[in-house]
Amino acid sequence: MSQSLPETVIREAAPWIAEGRAPTIGVAVITYTAKKMLPHCLPPLLASPLKPRVLVMNSSSNDGTVEMAEEMGADTLVVPRRSFNHGMTRERARQALGTDIVVMITPDAYATSPDMIGHLVQPIVDGRAAATYARQIPHHGAGFFESFARDFNYPPESHIRSYDEKAKWGSFLYFCSDSCAAWSNPALEAIGGIGPTLTMEDAINAAKMLRRGHRIAYVAEAVVHHSHTYSLEQEFRRMFDVGYERRRQKDLLLDGVRDEKRGGSYVKAMLGKLMREKPQLVPYAILQTGAKYLGYKIGYNAHRLPRSWIPRISGQDFYWTSEAFDLREGREWGTASPHTAG
Repeated sequence: MSQSLPETVIREAAPWIAEGRAPTIGVAVITYTAKKMLPHCLPPLLASPLKPRVLVMNSSSNDGTVEMAEEMGADTLVVPRRSFNHGMTRERARQALGTDIVVMITPDAYATSPDMIGHLVQPIVDGRAAATYARQIPHHGAGFFESFARDFNYPPESHIRSYDEKAKWGSFLYFCSDSCAAWSNPALEAIGGIGPTLTMEDAINAAKMLRRGHRIAYVAEAVVHHSHTYSLEQEFRRMFDVGYERRRQKDLLLDGVRDEKRGGSYVKAMLGKLMREKPQLVPYAILQTGAKYLGYKIGYNAHRLPRSWIPRISGQDFYWTSEAFDLREGREWGTASPHTAG
């Protein structure tokens, strides 16, 4: 990897350096029925020494999330449920914040320290990267599968990736997690903002930035607790969505690399650890791996399925009647609403 970036790339991602000022920082917390999570999520963000503007975006959950966020000292913005989308909602949040750097975080990601944001944004502040993402460790009490996924994907050592390292990283080159990530707003502007998507808006944005010469930084010093327990059905549906989006974005995300290589390494490492420590879980691990692989392959080949099946298989039923669907796929499916068809 080259040791220095062209001045034009640095100016695009970090204009504040040339202007001799500190960048403004905002945090977007993307929520739906998140009232119980906010007491764990918001305090470290609001206590950051950087004093960022914290905005809680809520997609009309009406469960008290907005009221609690305001009581705790955050700004709020409510969008209609039909307007919620992994990409479009974050785009609205970054525009509403209007800051030089925007941190995207989900309400179930709990920072371990008020210094988390400072660590996370530092490579962007310095002009060394256009996007960064935090280290995720499992929530207290998480099981083997939730914990292993975090250990595998979020090691204790930081690194920075660039497009000229594609041979080294493969499809993992574009990995990023908006469960807790920071973005240069000028760099996002340069790629046209965050577009509508079923899922993987973070990887899509990272890939576009890398192709422009920017870098993506993994910041192990920025730590959040974040993990999920999924059923086999949920694993299948989640990976169906990933496969569906991977195929739509294959020219961007799979340009000359095989997606299965990283997955194979993951399964090999997981089974090896299980055989040593918890052999009784191996049968379930095989079932889980099969559910995820089958979901991915069916999602990747969903264009061959009857279209009426796809929303029923997807893990995000709301997407298929959303504004994002109308904007991106409505014409293709022949179902675009009048206000988005023109």
